Amino acid sequence: MYKVGIVTLSDSGYQGLREDESGQIIKQLIQDQFQVVKQTILPDEMAQLSSLLIEWCSVCDLILTTGGTGLGIRDITPETTLKISEKEIPGISEGMRMQSIQKTPFAMLSRGVAVQRGQTLIINLPGSPKGVTENLTYLRPILPHALDILTNRKTEH
Repeated sequence: MYKVGIVTLSDSGYQGLREDESGQIIKQLIQDQFQVVKQTILPDEMAQLSSLLIEWCSVCDLILTTGGTGLGIRDITPETTLKISEKEIPGISEGMRMQSIQKTPFAMLSRGVAVQRGQTLIINLPGSPKGVTENLTYLRPILPHALDILTNRKTEH
């Protein structure tokens, strides 16, 4: 099984003022296909997220973030993810965005990205439970194949 880390970006969640619904939904949606080996909540702080992503790339095949992808002044998840990345994977980002826009026009305001760092795939999901569910439902069928290629477990496609 591929190893997955889940990071929720939420100032209020980090302070214990709000429950982490989106992180739990991610875990529920992927636990039959993947092994969740890391899960945490961080404040919307670029330095903390950057350090954590770099550290987790040595352990995780896939890192899914939730939150910090909107237009808020403290929404820094895409910028931080791009900063530590080696390659951007625009097809995943655009596919999620287009799929979501069909369901709600507010999805146009989400700025999540998908990137590669070493042999780890990092995908930014929205912070809302509905956005997480829609995007992860869309992505689940392609993730095993993407990880097979990325980790050299399967070289033909």
